Amino acid sequence: MKSQITILGTGNAFVTRCYNTCFFLHNEETDLLVDAGGGNGILRQLEDAHISISRIHDVFVTHAHTDHIIGVLWVIRLFLQQKAKGKCHGVIRIHSHEKVLRVLQNMMNDLLPKKLSSQIGTSVLFLLLEDRDTFDVGNIHFQCFDILSTKERQFGFTAWLPDGQRLVCLGDEPYNEYNRELVEGADWLMSEAFCKYADRDIFKPYEKHHSTARDAALLAKQLGIKNLILYHTEDKTIATRKQAYTIEAREVFDGNVFVPDDLETISI
Repeated sequence: MKSQITILGTGNAFVTRCYNTCFFLHNEETDLLVDAGGGNGILRQLEDAHISISRIHDVFVTHAHTDHIIGVLWVIRLFLQQKAKGKCHGVIRIHSHEKVLRVLQNMMNDLLPKKLSSQIGTSVLFLLLEDRDTFDVGNIHFQCFDILSTKERQFGFTAWLPDGQRLVCLGDEPYNEYNRELVEGADWLMSEAFCKYADRDIFKPYEKHHSTARDAALLAKQLGIKNLILYHTEDKTIATRKQAYTIEAREVFDGNVFVPDDLETISI
């Protein structure tokens, strides 16, 4: 059974020419939204990707930065409003660590009408994850891991797909050796690439705790990765980004390189 990743957004926090990084992992039995960007633009991205809010029952949130978490509030709000109209059914489950769940609960209580926020624990379930915890969504088995960020607690995950492949999402900061056992040898690696290495003096990725396309590709080579997906990028070179990042990554990595645009779907 083939799975797909629909990339809803590819950009970093301050992009204006694309949406913030988030994606939808899905197959015939599984639908998982990973992050939701920084605002109600997520609703447009879902609409343009032809993903109905009624499909979203599970959301994995990597961390509490605004460009990843605020859109989750809009997804929850729309789900609850559509459920009240009979257009959504069941519950929406938010999988993450303590800070993310606390921030979302506070936002719901402070920003949403009482008739919506009162559904915490019934229609909205906050499922606490600790480092190395496992969980299942549909027919995909996940294990989360702490990326040990020095900026903000952040989780990535390894996913075992039904066809036997392994997908790893590193979050939006560089790989930490602490997680080698869960990353090494993966069939697919999703890695941030703030800019090209050749443009590092322009965009200054290292000052922002980010890496470059070349850095991500070298990592993929060292860890024996087969397919590399680059995202969470700048948008100043968006017209040439796909080709330029791919060329730079392939200079040091022999596997397949994907530099998706917003709304692009990758079969994995």
